[in-house]
Amino acid sequence: MTTVETTELRPGHPISRVIRGGWQLAGDHGAVDREEAIRDMEAFVDAGIFTFDCADIYTGVEEMIGQFIADLRARRGASVADRVTVHTKLVPDLTLLPEIGTHGIEAIVDRSLNRLQIERLHLVQFFWWDLAQGDPVGALEALKDCQKKGKIATLGTTNWDEDGMQRFVDAGFDIASAQVQYSVLDRRPANGLVDWAGAHDIQILAYGTLAGGFLTERWLGVDDPGFAFENRSLVKYRLIIDEFGPWERFQRLLRALKAVGDRHGVSLSAVATRWVLDQPGVAAGIVGARYARHLPQTLETFSFALNAQDRAEIGAVIAEADGPAGRVYSLERDRNSRHGRIMKYNLNTRPDDAVHGAKDG
Repeated sequence: MTTVETTELRPGHPISRVIRGGWQLAGDHGAVDREEAIRDMEAFVDAGIFTFDCADIYTGVEEMIGQFIADLRARRGASVADRVTVHTKLVPDLTLLPEIGTHGIEAIVDRSLNRLQIERLHLVQFFWWDLAQGDPVGALEALKDCQKKGKIATLGTTNWDEDGMQRFVDAGFDIASAQVQYSVLDRRPANGLVDWAGAHDIQILAYGTLAGGFLTERWLGVDDPGFAFENRSLVKYRLIIDEFGPWERFQRLLRALKAVGDRHGVSLSAVATRWVLDQPGVAAGIVGARYARHLPQTLETFSFALNAQDRAEIGAVIAEADGPAGRVYSLERDRNSRHGRIMKYNLNTRPDDAVHGAKDG
């Protein structure tokens, strides 16, 4: 039986080195069979993938994971349910940044606790759309206060480069992790963030490991589809492929991954995931999954090791890449760029949401 690798973000905070991603369970990603998706979460936990990634802005996903944890606790007891580690994100709406205060931040934390049906959030990954607006350091201070109250175990960030994070480190925050996009297609974290994070005891949680499913056999040998896709995730990662280079170069990368996988008897997606896990500073890779049908391929990640020949063949294609260039999230941070224009910046705003507009009185 394959043993899933584990590590710790902080003492007492164990995680599986493959994390089950939740973005694909949210809206705008195609039809989701809610009950099947919730049932399938148990298969991941039983296989050793006990860490789940979600966010307050992933519509309905915190509630789904919460329903799963509650059901698991009722059927199999607290000892099994308590194995599940949930990493969520706190992403205040862009329009609220100038006004959201301490009470608004804590209200979002309380909402996530209620949705997830747990007593303490294992990891809250903080993001602020525009660091020039409002008081992001004060917002993180509010999260630290929630941590002192026992509502949060560990603090992390998402989608910031080292310059963005430096102000928080300088303010004395213990930031355990930085969740950033990292794959064989997108190596921007290596442009400074990895070394900086290592020097500050911050571990990398890599999302986009399989580029929304593009780094799978499904796309091997397929003609360039352009940009007509069913969901934003595919558009997002198709743009990254465009930065990497022509579609044929992407196909050469898939062929290289397939050749390595064939030698080891594993899928090309397992090779792509293993490549990320082997990068310096990476604690875990986040692999999106709606259901458990691809779980066997995911587990292959832990059944083999890349050798020098494997790395050289993959590296030869990577060396030809045009990009993506620059720092982490630099392309996406420009709201007028083709990467930024596909983002939705106010996903928490709902008329019946008590958190909407919450601020200090």
